Amino acid sequence: MKTVRVVAAMIMKDGKVLATQRNYGDFAGGWEFPGGKIEQGETPEQALKREIEEELETEICNIEFFDNIQWDYDTFHLDMDCFTCNIESGHLELHDHSSKRWLDAGSLLTVDWLPADYTIIDELHVRLAGEQ
Repeated sequence: MKTVRVVAAMIMKDGKVLATQRNYGDFAGGWEFPGGKIEQGETPEQALKREIEEELETEICNIEFFDNIQWDYDTFHLDMDCFTCNIESGHLELHDHSSKRWLDAGSLLTVDWLPADYTIIDELHVRLAGEQ
């Protein structure tokens, strides 16, 4: 099975995390943390910055590794590095997503997360609950 290496940004603000809803592909309509594939020669952190600039017209800072998710979808294996970060500048303009929501610890389960992203929700809940 093919492995796809990606990064995901858990953008934090005021005790909340940004969730985005996909508007294309097999997973259209599902909620995820924004991010994307790591390109040849990039570090995960470089890929994360590039992807967030491309997808959201936003620059991020305070990038910290949070967890690695391994998930088998039907046609590929996902290897996803998840990072927490903050907004440095920008206005979260959606290019690859149809919607966005800021979720606090109590509202994390109000969206239909993609399977791989869902695996990290319990750990994220603990983190967000500690910030409130």
